[in-house]
Amino acid sequence: MQLATVIGQEKVKKSLTQLVDTARIPHAMLFLGPAGSGKLAMALALAQYILCEQKTNGESCGVCSHCQKASKLIHPDLHFSYPFVGSNLTSLEYITQWRSAILENPYMEVNQWLQFIGAENKQGNINKDECLRIIKQLSLKSFESDYKILILWLPEYLQKEGNRLLKLIEEPPVNTIFILVAEAQERILNTILSRCQIVKFNALPDELIISGLVKKATISEEQAAAAAHLANGNFNEALTLIKDTENDNATLFLEWMRKCYKGNGAELVPWAEQFAALGREKQKHFFQYGLHFIREFMVYILTGSQLVRLRPSELETAKNLSKVMTFSHLEPISQLFNECSYAVERNANTKILGLDASIQLHQIFKT
Repeated sequence: MQLATVIGQEKVKKSLTQLVDTARIPHAMLFLGPAGSGKLAMALALAQYILCEQKTNGESCGVCSHCQKASKLIHPDLHFSYPFVGSNLTSLEYITQWRSAILENPYMEVNQWLQFIGAENKQGNINKDECLRIIKQLSLKSFESDYKILILWLPEYLQKEGNRLLKLIEEPPVNTIFILVAEAQERILNTILSRCQIVKFNALPDELIISGLVKKATISEEQAAAAAHLANGNFNEALTLIKDTENDNATLFLEWMRKCYKGNGAELVPWAEQFAALGREKQKHFFQYGLHFIREFMVYILTGSQLVRLRPSELETAKNLSKVMTFSHLEPISQLFNECSYAVERNANTKILGLDASIQLHQIFKT
């Protein structure tokens, strides 16, 4: 894809193209920013710009053979690595699905990707075999271009296996470029962070999300503005909002809050069973949505409904909760959601976790 198709991030674009034009490309860059800010889209566009033979005025030509192949994600010197599921496999097992998913939506989030490949309740991972494949692949000579480029999406999923890549990242073969695309700096090995030049991305302003939605989804500006207001700078979330009138996480979460407030065990046990059947990636996103709701609930208490990024059903719940929930409740609830998200990552028994969290939340409400 071309840089012009990446929404916003103009300062980042200018900085990156200057590095390429002056032959000062860092051998390892870490694109770091919130979900839906366009990091992966920028990585794809930058890779095409680097490979392009006829780049002019800070843009790839889009017509040379390198651009044609890079735009279809089939350039032999453009490599990818990303989370997947399964043991004794590498990401190449999913390359067809990867190309299809990214060409459809380069702003997608990891949960969408894992569900796209049928992960169900399995957690994504970048395993030892994948790291060994990267080392082997990048040790080969380039095929058509002067450069070899690896785009590694979400190095947070490397965990300790990332140590296998340290020497390669620190001393790569000539004209080998790493572009790591990440969202959670605290989950990345410090040894990897120290070897990368960090490029920071900001959440997108509403006006850019609106214009992007109008172009991509062919909807009215009014519809786009409503989605942008709720998306909180996340273009992927805005796309999801215009496709789905009600988010599953929102519906399930609001139902759960009502049940926890009442504290009826006959309702909480079936809910915990329903929650356990979601799959771990969806469970983590459920608690992340919970943190989003609590943050917006705090804004509602402070400012009223004018600045709150909640949909009508969510806002109605916030109004009802404001009668029984105060600032003193928000810290323990946020801590509970963070602990639950961590426990899901650590393979906790999610049926017990869901029921225990429900009881704790009920106790917080009644404090």
